[in-house]
Amino acid sequence: MMLRTPLCDRLGIEIPIVQAPVGSAATPELVAAVSEAGGLGMLALTWQHPEQARRNIQRVRELTSRPFGANLVLDFRVHDLLAVCLHEAVPIISTFWGDPAPVGAVIRGAGAVHLHTVGSVPEAADAAAAGVDVIVAQGWEAGGHVRGRTTTMALVPAVVDTVHPVPVMAAGGIGDGRGLAAALALGAQGAWLGTRFLAAVEAFTHEVYRQHLIAAGPDDTVHTGCFDGGWPDAPHRALRNGTLRRWEQAGSPPRPNRPGEGDVIAVDANGIAHHRYEDLMPLPGMTGALAEMAMYAGQSVQFVKEVRPARHIVGDIATQAAACLDRLRHAP
Repeated sequence: MMLRTPLCDRLGIEIPIVQAPVGSAATPELVAAVSEAGGLGMLALTWQHPEQARRNIQRVRELTSRPFGANLVLDFRVHDLLAVCLHEAVPIISTFWGDPAPVGAVIRGAGAVHLHTVGSVPEAADAAAAGVDVIVAQGWEAGGHVRGRTTTMALVPAVVDTVHPVPVMAAGGIGDGRGLAAALALGAQGAWLGTRFLAAVEAFTHEVYRQHLIAAGPDDTVHTGCFDGGWPDAPHRALRNGTLRRWEQAGSPPRPNRPGEGDVIAVDANGIAHHRYEDLMPLPGMTGALAEMAMYAGQSVQFVKEVRPARHIVGDIATQAAACLDRLRHAP
């Protein structure tokens, strides 16, 4: 399988596939399964207590001896979490949504590889100047929180040209092997996939959410600012649902004047109430109007056809990508 890139060697992986840090869905079991399959699993730790983060890191280590990463969103206070990651010798630290320079020297000084996600060419140039080891170029098609406004097809080669020789990964709209092959053709050295892994067996996602992902097509996702409770002023892409439709029909008013503002729409397994417009996705153990919650998904949602083990998702994408590249090499 001719997919190995120089970035694979840098990260210690076999296949240039990274499971994006999909918030609460990124269980240690999902992270370990992706890494065991030859890709790179990624914990999302920003909203966890440091001791919870430590336990999750240690749990991944119980499940795999392969490299994995941890993601921190720089729009929040993450210094304690970063200290935990580096104390636990997490080999790869991913950052997002902010200036990577203040944490970069600490990360690299601890011997970890620093990945940083950007949404524009100027942001990529700044990250490269700050000494980031790997840049993730996230296109507008991506699910979850989206940094920029440029499509993956246009952004990736522009970032590759701008930051060379810093390696680049492509994110946004990639959900199968054809997308991975296209990312490599654009000059990226790997692909960053989130939406497809939301329907992995190991992901901590509610069955209601999974079935909506399976039923959705690319036109069912919306780039919006609707689900901002917990992370204001952070645009995101999610499936259109009742909450979004009511808000848009009302003219998309700002909080606190949105339809149903303050409604309790779900209760979690611990009895904690969750309100309309929160940035939380439907999780196992929740009850209520779960389809009214933030169901993050990128335009690659069309490739989510069933719930499968993460190792099969990685394997299928890699096999299809290799076949695509082989056909290109032997095309008349």
